[in-house]
Amino acid sequence: MKDELKRKILFPAGDKLPEMFSRYFTGQAYWAPLTQNKDLNCPISNVTFEPACRNNWHSHTGGQILVAVSGKGYYQEKGKPARLLQPGDVVEIAPDVVHWHGAAPDSWFSHLAIETNPQTNKNTWLDSVKDEEYFAATAE
Repeated sequence: MKDELKRKILFPAGDKLPEMFSRYFTGQAYWAPLTQNKDLNCPISNVTFEPACRNNWHSHTGGQILVAVSGKGYYQEKGKPARLLQPGDVVEIAPDVVHWHGAAPDSWFSHLAIETNPQTNKNTWLDSVKDEEYFAATAE
């Protein structure tokens, strides 16, 4: 399945997330850093989620921008309905907004993750998105 996805996206799917990140995900995700020049001060990575994979509730002190590039996924802020994400959709996440994002139950999903304000941006990882929450949020 991963090989099929690779043919459909412009960016590399990458390697399995390192343990320092994967412990904050339900399911399998892959990570491909796209920028190397630290002087540009704009880290961008492609993150690919297997079906039903999602990250925990979390926030970023400096915010984040997501650009959907392949498949079908979801983004949800705490207390709000989930938003369907398809290729070309952009999500601007303000600093300190608690949220999660990941794949639809029946689709692989990839997005570019752009770290904003990287010199001071820190993640705060919270509880996992329980299956009941996830399936309720992604029911169409």
